[in-house]
Formats: sequence, structure tokens, C-alpha cells
Amino acid sequence: MNEQPDDYEYHGLMAETWDLFRGDTSRWEDRFFYLECIEKYGQPVLDVGCGTGRLMLDYLALGIQIDGVDNSPEMLSMCSQKASLLGLCPNLHEQGMEMLALPRLYRTILVPSSSFQLLLEVEQARRAMRRLYEHLLAGGALVMPFMLLWQPGDTLENTTWELVAEKTRPSDGAVFRKWSRTRYDPIQQLEHTEDRYDKLVNGRVIKQEHHKRSPATRWYTQAQAAELYRQVGFKHVEVLHGFSFEPVLAEDTLFTVIGMK
Repeated sequence: MNEQPDDYEYHGLMAETWDLFRGDTSRWEDRFFYLECIEKYGQPVLDVGCGTGRLMLDYLALGIQIDGVDNSPEMLSMCSQKASLLGLCPNLHEQGMEMLALPRLYRTILVPSSSFQLLLEVEQARRAMRRLYEHLLAGGALVMPFMLLWQPGDTLENTTWELVAEKTRPSDGAVFRKWSRTRYDPIQQLEHTEDRYDKLVNGRVIKQEHHKRSPATRWYTQAQAAELYRQVGFKHVEVLHGFSFEPVLAEDTLFTVIGMK
């Protein structure tokens, strides 16, 4: 069974099955919310953690000036392939957000899918916030959703492998399965994950990969997320309910933070 590299997470079967397991994302709520943000705060736009281009290619096809950045060469390669089939020519950059150094500044920076929470060290997160702030034009906005991954009363550890996804790839009939187990550290606010991927052809497993990230994800309370923005100089910081411009509710476990430079 293959292991994933340490320097980036979206690799191998995890990358190969990313779009397959997500399915049709055209009606996802965040897609429409980010379009509203772009209309409100302006272009050009940067999609941080663009992956295979779920949002970026969609917006590019609408005529929006948008660039993409991701730290996974495999996800970017798939994004380029999809763009070519659509007749699009995106500006793609392979960088981690904490090392961001791009040739232009932006009116709107999006960090979708809670990708910011993949930064595990506190100082690493602070560096990323500084880099994101420095890549904004004056008056520009940073838009990031956050997920609260654990709350008191939730299970601390799932020791049993759980089948969380199974899909057949239409192009060749290959079957992919994803198994997961998770544990949480509420003191450090860290999630530890293990994922196992199986690829089957004619009912036989021909490839397996074990992806272990310990830790994998950091979570933030609403107050902590807003403070990240204020520490680097963002003004007019808003914490919002889900993917909306409504004020956040105390019980929200999914919320979006927007800060203006």
C-alpha cells in the first residue's frame, strides 16, 4: 500500500478521485455566494487552493479575471487538462499560501473549502494571513469560510474504518472507494485523519493508498478566526452566517469571514 508525500496532501488516488467523489458542484451554495462577493468587491480575483478548478474554471468561463494557486502539482495538472478541454487558459501558480509571491495584486481573494484550515502551525497561519493581506489592493477583500470541526459532546475518536464514498468512473468503469477514521484534539483544536483509497477493476483491488495526516486540520472559533484578520491589519471584519451576508449565529459551525484592506 502506497503512502502519500509529506509536503502536500492532495496526491495520488486522493487527487485522482477528487472530482469523481465531489460529483456535480454547479449548484453548491458557495459558488453563488462567491460570485456575489466578486460583484461586490471587484476583480481581478485570486482563488487560493484552486485544486482542479471547481470554481476558477467556472468563473473564468463567465469572463471573470481570476487566477489560481495551489500547492499540489497533481491537482494543478488536472486543472490544466480540464481547462484545455474547455478552451480556457488560466493563470495557475504552484505555491503554498504561506509563501505566496504572485506577480499582481487582487481586489478579491477567495480561500474556498476551508482550505486555510490545512495550515497547522499558528505561525504558519499568521504568515499566510500576511501574504494574503499583501496581495490585496487597497479596499480589496479576503473571503474565507471556516468549519468548526469538533464541539463538546462530539466523539473524540473513530477507531473503525468507515466507508465514506464509493463511485464508478464513467470513462473506464473503474470503482473507487474511500475509507476514513478520525480523532480530535480539542485542546490544540486539531483534527487527525487517516484515509484509505481502493481502486478496483473488474471487482479486484489493483491499487491501494494510505493517506495519514496527523494532524490534518486546525479549527477556529468565530472569535479566533476574526482575530486572525485583525492581527494583520484588516478593517471592517465581518463574520457571516454560512455562505450569506447575514450576521453569524452563535451556534453556526460553518461561517465565513470577510475582511477589507
